[in-house]
Amino acid sequence: MTDITIRPATEADADVIWTMLEPVIRAGETYALPRDMSRRDAQAYWFAAANTVLLAERDGAVLGTYYLRANVPGGGDHVCNCGYVTAPAAQGRGVARAMLADSLDRARAAGFRAMQYNFVISTNTRAVDTWTRAGFETVGRLPGAYRHPQRGNVDALVMFRQL
Repeated sequence: MTDITIRPATEADADVIWTMLEPVIRAGETYALPRDMSRRDAQAYWFAAANTVLLAERDGAVLGTYYLRANVPGGGDHVCNCGYVTAPAAQGRGVARAMLADSLDRARAAGFRAMQYNFVISTNTRAVDTWTRAGFETVGRLPGAYRHPQRGNVDALVMFRQL
């Protein structure tokens, strides 16, 4: 899928972004967010003032969204953090890889020196494999730190990559 366009999201994209976020939040398998999170709270989280929110499209069809932000303020603000969601119909078609590549480029351009994922659910093997292939290392493992709705307590990973 090389013809993916990634552009800044606007308030006009809030509805389509919610259609991607809601099933992910409700499933509770890949994001450490409350499964009953309201649309308003989810959008406040995704569109937080510190976040740059982007939308991946192909021929006008929305394929995914991600945000880019400093991982922490102050002395750690040279390390960024991202969150990615792929539309259900676009999964397995390279959308996450395209958003990752775009986020790495945007992070470098913004002056970040590294990217860190703070809480990758270990059972989210597609994400773990994608990030690992892109040069991220697992630098920490939090044993049983996430209550998975089907698998019980599973590990969460901290993944890191220099830019």
